[in-house]
Amino acid sequence: MPFITRFAPSPTGLLHIGHAYSAMLAHDTARDCGGTFLLRIEDIDQSRSREIFVAAILRDLDWLGITWDGPVRQQSQHMDDYKSALDRLQGMDLLYPCICTRKEIEKEVAASSFAPHGPEGALYPGLCKRRSRKELDAEILKGHPYALRLDMERALERLSNKPLSFRDIMGHVHEARPQDLGDVVLARKDTPTSYHLSVTLDDAIQGVTHVIRGQDLFHATHIHRLLQALLHLPTPIYHHHPLLRDSEGQRLAKRDNAPSLESLREEGWTPGDVRNEIARLLTAH
Repeated sequence: MPFITRFAPSPTGLLHIGHAYSAMLAHDTARDCGGTFLLRIEDIDQSRSREIFVAAILRDLDWLGITWDGPVRQQSQHMDDYKSALDRLQGMDLLYPCICTRKEIEKEVAASSFAPHGPEGALYPGLCKRRSRKELDAEILKGHPYALRLDMERALERLSNKPLSFRDIMGHVHEARPQDLGDVVLARKDTPTSYHLSVTLDDAIQGVTHVIRGQDLFHATHIHRLLQALLHLPTPIYHHHPLLRDSEGQRLAKRDNAPSLESLREEGWTPGDVRNEIARLLTAH
């Protein structure tokens, strides 16, 4: 079978060595297999995405010696694709509007004697499921911000509650349990998509056969497997690689100001130094 994988960073900051590891792993695996390596820019978050970071991503990858096949897919240029998929889910009556603020959700969870939790924390408590559609429509008409959530119970019922699974690159089969993440957000008022919806659709549109990404996205794959079943999309083979961690054991993350590739380059690092540091960090943790 063909081997097509991708690297899909978000241009909301500079790449760091953890990104380099993910990009190099996907790129090198594709090249070793005689396959295809794609680059996708995941810039649906227009409030945080910046063209200056898109340019920095291309510069960093070029410095690392990473080349990609075909044109770069930039999500912000394909909103109609996501809107079409969202409309299909809406037509199945699997979405409902949610006007809850984060504070309201936190308050409801704190007040509940039994707040269900999943692998990523407390699940959405279903406040807007208990509100009338008339009330929701009236608030939306006033301009109230809202999200569109996937009705997990209905989605699973539509699939007759048949078990879902996905396979990893080692041949292991994993049961998909999307219900463990509850009624996830698939779109917002001003953006007709979310990470879950756009990445699932993009992988199908681009013909991705193997998804190589960090272990932190393992649970997201359960949602993506559900969306693939609902939208009749192919299921890639997955590999969720370990995350790089610093000397304190903390995950290297953009939000924690992990040293950027740009700053390492300015300090005189070479791509070989980056590879050696990745190997060191993987061995240390």
